[in-house]
Amino acid sequence: MLTNLPIVIRYLLTAVIGMVPIIELRGAIPIGVFTFHLTYIEAFIWSFIGNIIPVYFIVKYIKPLFNFFGRWKPFKVIIDWATNKANKKIAENPKIRTVVFTTLFLFVAIPIPGTGAWVGSLIANFLDLEPKKAIPPIFLGVLTAGVIVLMLTAAANGGIQYLMQRM
Repeated sequence: MLTNLPIVIRYLLTAVIGMVPIIELRGAIPIGVFTFHLTYIEAFIWSFIGNIIPVYFIVKYIKPLFNFFGRWKPFKVIIDWATNKANKKIAENPKIRTVVFTTLFLFVAIPIPGTGAWVGSLIANFLDLEPKKAIPPIFLGVLTAGVIVLMLTAAANGGIQYLMQRM
Protein backbone atom coordinates (compact mmCIF):
# COMPACT_ATOMS: atom_id res chain seq x y z
CA MET A 1 0.00 0.00 0.00
CA LEU A 2 2.63 2.58 1.05
CA THR A 3 5.08 1.24 -1.49
CA ASN A 4 2.61 2.30 -4.21
CA LEU A 5 3.16 5.93 -3.27
CA PRO A 6 5.43 7.86 -5.64
CA ILE A 7 9.05 7.76 -4.54
CA VAL A 8 9.14 11.53 -3.99
CA ILE A 9 6.23 11.26 -1.51
CA ARG A 10 8.02 8.44 0.35
CA TYR A 11 11.17 10.59 0.50
CA LEU A 12 9.22 13.57 1.83
CA LEU A 13 7.33 11.47 4.39
CA THR A 14 10.63 10.06 5.64
CA ALA A 15 12.03 13.61 5.95
CA VAL A 16 8.90 14.82 7.78
CA ILE A 17 9.11 11.89 10.22
CA GLY A 18 12.76 12.86 10.77
CA MET A 19 11.57 16.35 11.80
CA VAL A 20 9.23 15.07 14.51
CA PRO A 21 10.58 15.60 18.05
CA ILE A 22 11.51 12.40 19.92
CA ILE A 23 11.07 10.22 16.79
CA GLU A 24 13.59 12.15 14.70
CA LEU A 25 16.08 10.25 12.57
CA ARG A 26 16.10 7.36 15.06
CA GLY A 27 12.60 6.39 13.96
CA ALA A 28 12.63 7.77 10.42
CA ILE A 29 15.40 5.47 9.14
CA PRO A 30 13.69 2.21 10.15
CA ILE A 31 10.32 3.54 8.94
CA GLY A 32 11.88 4.56 5.63
CA VAL A 33 13.45 1.12 5.17
CA PHE A 34 10.72 -1.17 6.53
CA THR A 35 7.54 0.80 5.75
CA PHE A 36 8.39 2.85 2.67
CA HIS A 37 10.87 0.28 1.28
CA LEU A 38 13.57 2.85 0.63
CA THR A 39 17.17 1.77 0.28
CA TYR A 40 19.30 2.24 3.38
CA ILE A 41 21.07 5.21 1.83
CA GLU A 42 17.81 6.87 0.73
CA ALA A 43 16.30 6.42 4.20
CA PHE A 44 19.47 7.78 5.80
CA ILE A 45 19.72 10.86 3.56
CA TRP A 46 16.05 11.87 3.83
CA SER A 47 15.91 11.20 7.57
CA PHE A 48 19.05 13.26 8.06
CA ILE A 49 17.68 16.16 6.01
CA GLY A 50 14.43 16.11 7.96
CA ASN A 51 16.19 15.90 11.31
CA ILE A 52 18.65 18.71 10.65
CA ILE A 53 16.18 21.27 9.19
CA PRO A 54 14.65 22.36 12.56
CA VAL A 55 18.01 22.74 14.33
CA TYR A 56 18.83 26.30 13.21
CA PHE A 57 15.32 27.54 13.99
CA ILE A 58 15.31 25.97 17.46
CA VAL A 59 18.77 27.32 18.34
CA LYS A 60 17.97 30.77 17.00
CA TYR A 61 14.30 31.33 17.80
CA ILE A 62 13.09 29.17 20.69
CA LYS A 63 13.60 31.83 23.39
CA PRO A 64 11.38 34.40 21.65
CA LEU A 65 8.75 31.66 21.30
CA PHE A 66 9.10 30.78 24.97
CA ASN A 67 8.69 34.46 25.84
CA PHE A 68 5.61 34.74 23.62
CA PHE A 69 3.87 31.60 24.88
CA GLY A 70 5.02 32.22 28.45
CA ARG A 71 2.35 34.89 28.71
CA TRP A 72 -0.28 32.17 29.11
CA LYS A 73 -0.33 30.20 32.33
CA PRO A 74 -0.52 26.62 30.93
CA PHE A 75 2.49 27.26 28.70
CA LYS A 76 4.33 29.26 31.37
CA VAL A 77 4.23 26.33 33.80
CA ILE A 78 5.80 23.98 31.23
CA ILE A 79 8.33 26.53 29.99
CA ASP A 80 9.39 27.49 33.53
CA TRP A 81 9.76 23.82 34.48
CA ALA A 82 11.94 23.07 31.43
CA THR A 83 13.99 26.24 31.83
CA ASN A 84 14.60 25.66 35.53
CA LYS A 85 15.55 22.05 34.97
CA ALA A 86 18.01 22.97 32.22
CA ASN A 87 19.52 25.84 34.20
CA LYS A 88 19.86 23.60 37.26
CA LYS A 89 21.75 20.97 35.23
CA ILE A 90 24.02 23.64 33.80
CA ALA A 91 24.65 25.14 37.27
CA GLU A 92 25.39 21.69 38.75
CA ASN A 93 28.10 21.06 36.19
CA PRO A 94 29.99 24.23 35.23
CA LYS A 95 32.30 22.14 33.01
CA ILE A 96 29.45 21.83 30.52
CA ARG A 97 30.32 25.28 29.20
CA THR A 98 34.01 24.46 28.76
CA VAL A 99 33.52 21.21 26.89
CA VAL A 100 30.32 22.19 25.16
CA PHE A 101 31.25 20.99 21.65
CA THR A 102 32.12 17.48 22.79
CA THR A 103 29.25 17.28 25.27
CA LEU A 104 26.68 18.46 22.75
CA PHE A 105 28.06 16.15 20.06
CA LEU A 106 27.96 13.10 22.35
CA PHE A 107 24.52 13.94 23.65
CA VAL A 108 23.05 14.15 20.14
CA ALA A 109 25.08 11.22 18.77
CA ILE A 110 23.83 8.63 21.25
CA PRO A 111 20.63 7.29 19.67
CA ILE A 112 18.46 6.75 22.74
CA PRO A 113 15.10 8.33 23.61
CA GLY A 114 15.42 11.83 25.03
CA THR A 115 18.57 12.68 23.13
CA GLY A 116 18.79 14.06 19.63
CA ALA A 117 18.78 17.21 17.58
CA TRP A 118 15.71 18.78 19.20
CA VAL A 119 16.88 18.42 22.78
CA GLY A 120 20.47 19.21 21.78
CA SER A 121 19.23 22.41 20.15
CA LEU A 122 17.28 23.33 23.27
CA ILE A 123 20.36 22.74 25.41
CA ALA A 124 22.42 24.94 23.07
CA ASN A 125 19.79 27.63 23.42
CA PHE A 126 19.80 27.41 27.22
CA LEU A 127 23.60 27.70 27.12
CA ASP A 128 23.18 30.86 25.00
CA LEU A 129 25.32 29.41 22.22
CA GLU A 130 25.34 31.22 18.92
CA PRO A 131 24.09 29.12 16.00
CA LYS A 132 27.59 29.01 14.47
CA LYS A 133 28.90 27.34 17.67
CA ALA A 134 25.87 25.12 18.32
CA ILE A 135 25.09 23.76 14.87
CA PRO A 136 28.38 21.94 14.04
CA PRO A 137 28.33 19.55 17.05
CA ILE A 138 24.60 18.96 16.57
CA PHE A 139 25.12 18.31 12.85
CA LEU A 140 27.94 15.84 13.55
CA GLY A 141 25.91 14.22 16.32
CA VAL A 142 22.93 13.69 14.01
CA LEU A 143 25.28 12.27 11.36
CA THR A 144 26.81 9.86 13.89
CA ALA A 145 23.44 8.82 15.32
CA GLY A 146 22.23 8.25 11.77
CA VAL A 147 25.11 5.92 10.99
CA ILE A 148 24.50 3.98 14.22
CA VAL A 149 20.76 3.68 13.55
CA LEU A 150 21.48 2.73 9.94
CA MET A 151 23.76 -0.11 11.08
CA LEU A 152 21.20 -1.29 13.67
CA THR A 153 18.45 -1.19 11.04
CA ALA A 154 20.55 -3.20 8.61
CA ALA A 155 21.41 -5.71 11.34
CA ALA A 156 17.74 -6.01 12.34
CA ASN A 157 16.71 -6.42 8.72
CA GLY A 158 19.29 -9.14 8.21
CA GLY A 159 18.13 -10.90 11.35
CA ILE A 160 14.49 -10.70 10.29
CA GLN A 161 15.33 -12.03 6.84
CA TYR A 162 17.33 -14.86 8.38
CA LEU A 163 14.44 -15.85 10.65
CA MET A 164 11.97 -15.68 7.77
CA GLN A 165 14.11 -18.00 5.68
CA ARG A 166 14.20 -20.54 8.52
CA MET A 167 10.42 -20.69 8.94
